[in-house]
Amino acid sequence: MTRSILLVLTVYFFTLSAQAQNIRAGIIGLDTSHVLAFTKTLNASPQKPEVMGVHVVAAYPQGSKDIEGSVKRVPEYTAKVKEMGVEIVESIDALLNKVDVVFLETNDGRPHLEQLRPCLAAHKPVFIDKPIAGTLVDAIKIFKEAKAAGVPLFSSSSLRFGKNTQAVRSGSIGAVKSASTFSPASLEVTHPDLFWYGVHGVESLFTVMGTGCQSVKRDTNADGKIRVTGTWSGGRTGIFEENKGYGGKAVGDKGESAVGAYDGYDPLLFAAVQFFRNGIAPVTPEETLEIYAFMEAADESKRRSGAEVTLKEVMDKANAEAAK
Repeated sequence: MTRSILLVLTVYFFTLSAQAQNIRAGIIGLDTSHVLAFTKTLNASPQKPEVMGVHVVAAYPQGSKDIEGSVKRVPEYTAKVKEMGVEIVESIDALLNKVDVVFLETNDGRPHLEQLRPCLAAHKPVFIDKPIAGTLVDAIKIFKEAKAAGVPLFSSSSLRFGKNTQAVRSGSIGAVKSASTFSPASLEVTHPDLFWYGVHGVESLFTVMGTGCQSVKRDTNADGKIRVTGTWSGGRTGIFEENKGYGGKAVGDKGESAVGAYDGYDPLLFAAVQFFRNGIAPVTPEETLEIYAFMEAADESKRRSGAEVTLKEVMDKANAEAAK
């Protein structure tokens, strides 16, 4: 290769790299503390190396319209993100004209599908914060429509990216034979029980157990709190329990490890930024849908007084409804 060609290629790849670094991010929904944490990190000066060149430039504040706790946060959080240099816009379409990527942060999962559709039409990659939707049916529709539009997206709780949890997923204790995780599980009547907050502990559980959960049974522990026991392929067992904090333990064929700790929002944000840069989702649609099927099956088990419910049953039902 001649020196001149090498110089041209070097300049070309440097230019591509620089372009990849300069990403304008937008936020939909200002009713969760996540937007303050993400914006603070992205719009800091100097920036952390993991997010260099990515800034929040605009936000559309409308989130939930009828969940009181969410509605009350909007004025305060709107003022705070404005102080961090973010332009407040009056519509999702106005937002999309100003940004390259989207953080869909509305705390209420029910409007996510409707809010996502303009993003798909505009071909903007999207990170959807938990819960991905207000129903399993809508979660299925979200992935189906994103695939049809050819737009990359993913959804995750911040708990997935805890240091110990990720180490176990990467094989630090070998193949995981069983695991138990816990997190708060406050309820919101508009969502299936675990969608609202229990999703954090369930996300940790699936991060270390992986996919392959076949059935669940829901009951209560000695303290009267929610307990859901899942049976995975190969007879492996994963348990989620409601608790005040975050944590758990995984047992592998090479040892044991603590899992499920909350290590802040930055690890999730770093994963989202990497996704925006390369278009590769760090969590597959299949795994996310299995998480939400697990939680929906837990509700069905509750309705059946603790009977065992298969994930196939709830997925078949949801897929049929999503196809209508």
